[in-house]
Amino acid sequence: MPEIIPNLVSTIIPVYNRATLLPHAVRSVLNQTYRPIEIIIVDDGSTDDTPGVAQKLANEFPEEIRFIRKTHRGAGPTRESGRLLARGEFIQYLDSDDLVLPQKFEIQVRALKRHPECGATYGPMRLTSLDGKIVADPAKWTGEGRTSLFPALLVDRWWSTNTPLLRRTLCDAVGPWSDLPYSQDWEYDARIGSLGTRLAFCPETLAVVRVHSANRQTGHGRWLQPPDRVEFLSRLYRYACQAGVKRQTPEMRHFSRWAFLNARECGALGDAESARRCWEIAVDAAGKISIDMKAYRVCARLIGWRLTGKLANPMIRILGVKPGTNTMKLSWMEK
Repeated sequence: MPEIIPNLVSTIIPVYNRATLLPHAVRSVLNQTYRPIEIIIVDDGSTDDTPGVAQKLANEFPEEIRFIRKTHRGAGPTRESGRLLARGEFIQYLDSDDLVLPQKFEIQVRALKRHPECGATYGPMRLTSLDGKIVADPAKWTGEGRTSLFPALLVDRWWSTNTPLLRRTLCDAVGPWSDLPYSQDWEYDARIGSLGTRLAFCPETLAVVRVHSANRQTGHGRWLQPPDRVEFLSRLYRYACQAGVKRQTPEMRHFSRWAFLNARECGALGDAESARRCWEIAVDAAGKISIDMKAYRVCARLIGWRLTGKLANPMIRILGVKPGTNTMKLSWMEK
């Protein structure tokens, strides 16, 4: 790891086939009112002209931009490559289709200096279209002042990657990004939360996430394959417990129901072992076996986890069963 340069903000931008959008993200960092800054663009094996665009930006701003190319491995390892090169006292992760507003670094560095007990600072995030039309402001739960990521992180990833500014010492303590194909950003946040990291809230809107139809890493309804779901859910649960979240909290009860839903979905997808393990996570998080969980286990023992999963969700829809009181609204849902 390179030696830390005091006051420097390192922005890490992973990119894959985003030649058109990348310059917007980079310019939003260059337009910061704060200095010193550095930008590390990491290309994840793009197959379009993204590398040429990134190299042109690096040539135009050699004092502030570094560009490296890696073989295609996904968003987590790509961010990690940038983290290992970062020299700043503060770390900003920025996806290549999103933006940071001009005063973000100035305001958030000041907040961290005022609150040495905090490892990260965040504020309201705005959701817009590519042409700037506002979709939600603030988006998710970023307009609410919170002192920690948990327990809300058990319900949803309630901020986005560009929302916080992190201390470099925190990133070093959290360790490397995972190679989960999806939700590795949520898993990374959970590790931040597991350390008991305190958050400093800034009321100003400082980050923009842009909605578009092009490929997004977690978009278009896709999620993890069954074994990766087990890995993600087990980690999220473990990190929540390390953060001190109790079973009786509403957020943990919600997580238990979510894990149970994944048990049914994994069975329907034909993965009996993943279905069983998600069910076990659900039971452990609940602290007891509910009537429906017990009935599900009986059916799984009689006809197997796969067939039970294939029958369960269609039957729930036919019967018109609605989510119970333990299921909470997610951060993107209207209040």
